[in-house]
Amino acid sequence: MGGLFGVASTADCIRDLYFGTDYHSHLGTSRGGMACLSRSGIVRSIHDITNTPFRSKFEAELTRLRGRTGIGVISDTDDQPVIIRSHLGVYALVTVGKISNAAELASEAFLNGKTHFAELGGGGINPTELVASLISRESDFVEGIRSAQARIEGSCSLLLLTDDGIYASRDRLGRTPIVIGQREGSFAAASESCSFPNLGYEVVRELGPGEVVRLTPEGIDVLAPPGDEMQICSFLWVYYGYPASTYEGVNVEVVRNRCGAALARRDDVSPDLVAGVPDSGTAHGIGYASEAGVPFRRPFVKYTPTWARSFMPQAQEIRDVVARMKLIPIAELVRGKRMLFCEDSIVRGTQLKDTVRMLFAAGAKEVHMRPACPPLLHSCKFLNFSRSKSEMDLAARRALREASDGPDALAAGSRHDSPEHSAMVERIRRRLGLTTLRYQVLSDMVEAIGLPKSDLCTFCWDGCQCPS
Repeated sequence: MGGLFGVASTADCIRDLYFGTDYHSHLGTSRGGMACLSRSGIVRSIHDITNTPFRSKFEAELTRLRGRTGIGVISDTDDQPVIIRSHLGVYALVTVGKISNAAELASEAFLNGKTHFAELGGGGINPTELVASLISRESDFVEGIRSAQARIEGSCSLLLLTDDGIYASRDRLGRTPIVIGQREGSFAAASESCSFPNLGYEVVRELGPGEVVRLTPEGIDVLAPPGDEMQICSFLWVYYGYPASTYEGVNVEVVRNRCGAALARRDDVSPDLVAGVPDSGTAHGIGYASEAGVPFRRPFVKYTPTWARSFMPQAQEIRDVVARMKLIPIAELVRGKRMLFCEDSIVRGTQLKDTVRMLFAAGAKEVHMRPACPPLLHSCKFLNFSRSKSEMDLAARRALREASDGPDALAAGSRHDSPEHSAMVERIRRRLGLTTLRYQVLSDMVEAIGLPKSDLCTFCWDGCQCPS
């Protein structure tokens, strides 16, 4: 998905930029980048972070770069920041999101005189460069950003570095967050509020959907007001967001505890212990255990010194092997036990199947599974959070097709009390080798988040489209 961080300061900003960007490393796996405005102009640095943390690759920049304003990015797709020379001046740009109509926008750009775009692996167009081409067509940065946001299908939040400060814009429907922090002499913008406390920043406010502001060391100038409609991604709370972060005033860890508690209130099994699949399942498991009055234990632990994230390797088969190797069972806590564990979600189910086998091989008596969100039935159109190439890669979508292939099966499968849903879940349970499997009810998940459903994107669960 990716994450952004930018800072405008009265003093050198590189330390804040380095650590602030690093605090977004959980959001991307491919590239890291920073750009700062120095005395000689905009200077940037980009590194491959596929198998090496951002911190290690960029440590040298702490002494090499100097500047009072800068932007950074963790990206899942392309080399960023891009530096653009246009009639608006020289600027650097970073983006996060997914441009679903990139091919159409590129074709229009060619007709309007744009001669080329950098090509990504697999034949795709560099999305950040495409956004820059849209911005540079207009008479000023604000109109350029607003025009780009209006044209993009999907989502695009961005930071744009200029001589006059940093322009920050949240995507048109607010699917990804941008939060503003302040410290004496500095203002910062970030995707994740967890990047602020240890750098001494306090949250000022969040940008609204489509809002455009300019950050300078002196303050925040609102250049375009927020829109009225919001569709922030619910999966930020369930899985992608960092536990210490808060979006729309709602903390991630608190929501995960509430999701787990909601699962427990609907359950009727009596396990000996509750566990969470590390890391994001842990908070859900704690919430379940607290509500159910069952001990929370760690019957398996994650080995992270060599592979911090199981999805880092680019080949799926290698990611699966790494994920399996990372989870180590503690036989003394597994043997003879009726175990219930919580996970953030079931996407493909491959890694989860290996985990279940591991637990039974270690002597578990029963293994019950409780995902913190409903079955994923639709591939996300709006953010790059899944590597699935087909909706049939999704465990739930594949099981639903096998269980019921009628014209209304998809809608019925998303309803937790329908026969189609029950048949789908049973097929997944058997495929994974679980004793029982029960998913979160969508209304319970929405209640746990605490925002109106109309403000949340729930497309991957119920196919509900965004506002027009």
